[in-house]
Amino acid sequence: MPSLRAAVLGLVLALSAAAPASAQIGSDRYAAIVVEAATGRVLFAHDADARRHPASLTKMMTAYMVFEAVRDGRARWSTPVTMSAHAAARPPSKLGLPAGSRITLEQALLAIVTRSANDAAAAIAETLGGSEQNFARLMTLKARQLGMRDTVFRNASGLPDPAQVTTARDMATLGIRLLRDFPAEYRYFSTDSFRLRGQLHRNHNRLLASYDGADGIKTGYIRASGFNLVASAVRDGRRLVGVVLGGASAAERDRHMAELLDQGFRGSELRTASAGPPIRLVARAAAAVPAHAAVGWAVQVGAFRDRPGA
Repeated sequence: MPSLRAAVLGLVLALSAAAPASAQIGSDRYAAIVVEAATGRVLFAHDADARRHPASLTKMMTAYMVFEAVRDGRARWSTPVTMSAHAAARPPSKLGLPAGSRITLEQALLAIVTRSANDAAAAIAETLGGSEQNFARLMTLKARQLGMRDTVFRNASGLPDPAQVTTARDMATLGIRLLRDFPAEYRYFSTDSFRLRGQLHRNHNRLLASYDGADGIKTGYIRASGFNLVASAVRDGRRLVGVVLGGASAAERDRHMAELLDQGFRGSELRTASAGPPIRLVARAAAAVPAHAAVGWAVQVGAFRDRPGA
C-alpha cells in the first residue's frame, strides 16, 4: 500500500528531518514507541503492537525476575550461579566461562545488562527456575501479570526462536515496570562496565554516554530482529521511555532513538493511527511467581513473517 507507506514516512519525517529516521521506517521490521513514564501517555508510536523478535531485550525480563527473587527472599546477590554445560554452550555474546564455573547472582546480572551475556542468562534461568525452559514459562506468565499481552518468551537470553516475540508497547511497559517496581535496582542498567576474573566487560548501550539524561536500559540484536533498543532518559525531572525495534545498524538505531526522545522532551506529541491507549500503570508490583511453578503455555502465537538467522 504505497499511499499508506508514504503517509507514515511523512509523519516520521515530520518528527525529525534527519536521514536516519527515514531509513528506519523503510524496514518492515521497524516499530517504535515513546512513552511518558509518569503518566503512561504515548507521545509517538509506529506499529507499536506489531509482533517482533525481542533479541536481548529479553534480558530485561530476566533481570526483573532476578530483582523479584532477591526482593522476596528466594535468592541473594551472593547466591552462587553455576555454568552448566547447557549454559556454557550458548553462543555469543557471552562470558565464555567453562562448564562448572561459579559466579554470584549479582555478577551474572551485571553480565547480562552490560556484556549481554547469553551464558549468564541461561545460568540465571537454571538457578532460579530449575531449567531455562521452565524459567521462560515463568517469564511469560510474569509478562501477562505486568500487562504485556503480546509477549512470549522461550529462553532467558533472546537467542533466536521463532516463537519468542514481543511488541514495542510491551517492551515500554516492561521498562516502566522495572523503573517503578525496582527503583533502587534499576541502577544496574546504567553500569558502564564491570570486571570479572580480570576481564573488563563494557556496556553495549552507547546511548548512556552519548545522550544527555540517558540512564538505561538495554540493547538487542539478532539477524531476524535487526537492532533493538529500549532507552530511558530524564530531563528537568521528566522521564521518557523509548523503544526502537528493527534498526538497520546500531548507530542508526541510536540516532533515531535520540531524535524521538528529543522530540518528546520538546513537548511535541505526534501519534500514528496505531498509537493506541496510554500504557496502563499499576501501583503495586504483581505477585511473585513461585520459582518452580508448573506453568503451561496459555499463549497462542500466530504466524510470524521473520525467521531468526542461524
